[in-house]
Amino acid sequence: MTFGVNTSPFAGREGRYCTTRQLRERLYHELETNLSLRVQDGETSDLFHVSGRGELHLSILIETMRREGYEFAVSKPVAIIKLINGKQVEPYETLTIDTKDKYIGILSEILSKRQAKLINMRNDLNVNVRLEYHIPTRGLIGFRSTFLTVTRGEGVINTRFTGYEALGGEIQSTRNGVLVASEDGIAVTYGLNNAQGRGLTFIDPGTFVYEGMIIGLSSRMQDIAVNVCKEKKLTNIRSSTSDIAVKLTPPLKMSLEQAIDFINADELVEITPKSIRLRKKLLTETQRLRARRQSPK
Repeated sequence: MTFGVNTSPFAGREGRYCTTRQLRERLYHELETNLSLRVQDGETSDLFHVSGRGELHLSILIETMRREGYEFAVSKPVAIIKLINGKQVEPYETLTIDTKDKYIGILSEILSKRQAKLINMRNDLNVNVRLEYHIPTRGLIGFRSTFLTVTRGEGVINTRFTGYEALGGEIQSTRNGVLVASEDGIAVTYGLNNAQGRGLTFIDPGTFVYEGMIIGLSSRMQDIAVNVCKEKKLTNIRSSTSDIAVKLTPPLKMSLEQAIDFINADELVEITPKSIRLRKKLLTETQRLRARRQSPK
């Protein structure tokens, strides 16, 4: 994962330690006791590449730092790819799933998009089933939260590292686009009601937002910019139903692990002692359009 200083408009509001020097000292100090951690300087002075033994290992470090008062941003975790004998190789694991047989279909569909291959399946002649897959570590990133959702908590997964093999195919994204705030301000009920017509929201009315902040999950595959700060226009004409309160669907609140699993490569998780926010790396719509035009097809 990439750790970096918080560059959002809300930087420095909630954390005590926000500078590059403080972040660098804390990460390198962690190496003295956390023997399985690796820290390297990034391409720029305010970025650091942090390697650990899985998402849980890095999540514990992030949670510890935010409780100590640090404020920073992290990227989506990626598997470490090595070069052996001139060939690119990646880590593979054996994934063992214990669940109900009614979830075999949806799990097979999800895992096939993650380059997983079924190697064994056993049934206890009741409703329980054990599935074993051979899967690249890349395919496991973000799978745990998806697994809990599709099985409704009726399942257990275990993984075991097996070795390095040739780099496989591309992992297909199963996530829809996101709802991105188009203006700075305070989210209001009227604006959130319009946003919920386009997807699922993550914030409550009264939440401070900034341009480029992710405020929901879109119902479509592409990202949608919405203005959740837009208020209802006032008129001098009143009707009997004009003042009825708008009822919003309760927002989805993500934990730290769920937020890290949720983001894509062009997004970040903003970590502060008080808040966990999702944002785009490029905050303005103009910057994102320019980046899409310049990216190779």
